[in-house]
Amino acid sequence: MACVVALLISFWVGVLPVAAAPGLCVGPICGDEITRSAKHHFQLRMRLSDQLGHRERITVDCRNGSLSPAAGLVERGYAAAVARKACRLACEAPA
Repeated sequence: MACVVALLISFWVGVLPVAAAPGLCVGPICGDEITRSAKHHFQLRMRLSDQLGHRERITVDCRNGSLSPAAGLVERGYAAAVARKACRLACEAPA
């Protein structure tokens, strides 16, 4: 049942950006404006921000959890955790 709800949410995410307040947070990092790539269903785009005011947009490949760009202003350990959580919620986590 939970996966069905997440699947419905993922279809909605593919159409409209998610504007959650404050967003999907892990530690000091929050992700919002999560959208699915139009070209590759396994990629999610999101905006990350931290408590220091750093903001950046990343693309995550949900098949292997890689982030693009690999380095940036936002700490990548927490950024990867936010990305994994977003992929799980979109039912795109690796098997």
